[in-house]
Order: sequence, then C-alpha cells, then structure tokens
Amino acid sequence: MNCDQFDKILANRLELTRTVLASKREEYAGEQRDRLHNFNRAAAMLSITREAALVGMWAKHIISILDIVDDLRIGKKPTLAMINEKIGDSINYSALLEAMLIEDIGALDGKV
Repeated sequence: MNCDQFDKILANRLELTRTVLASKREEYAGEQRDRLHNFNRAAAMLSITREAALVGMWAKHIISILDIVDDLRIGKKPTLAMINEKIGDSINYSALLEAMLIEDIGALDGKV
C-alpha cells in the first residue's frame, strides 16, 4: 500500500467517524442528556465506573474484529461494509473513552 492509498483510507475513516458519532448523538444522547448518558446509566445500573461500562460494551466490538482476523486464517474474507462497521465501532468507542478520561482529569479545555 502506498502513502496516497493509506491517506485516502485514513481520510475516509475520519469522515466516517465524524458522521457516525454525529448521527448517534441524537439517538443516544438526545437534546437534554449528557453525551455519555448511556455509559453513565449502565455504570449506575451495574454499580461500576462508566469507563468499565464502556469497556464491557466495547468488548463485543473487539471480539467481532478478532473473529474477522481469525476467519482470514481459513480463507473467509470480510466485506468492505463489515470492515467499515467493525473498525468504526472500535474507533468510536476509543473516542468515547478518551472523552471520559479527559473529563475525569479535568482537561476539558484541551490542555494537557
């Protein structure tokens, strides 16, 4: 893969990440709720931290990626749609965890 090909994949991924997280905003947060509402609610329900709640939900996405990698060994190739979905989910959960951790350390102004 040359640099231009990689750069196109990266640009596409970043745009898809923005698009998906924006569309999920209304579905999961709504106008009146915290952007991390579902993780906060799951944490309260399970008596765990919101980060642990996120990691629990994230695990199913990671397992899907591991299954794709395992399937390659037996010659089963994923579709482009499946790759986009599963990699996108993992990246989105990384971004959500990053937001939580930044909020936890009080660095919402972007300064580290």
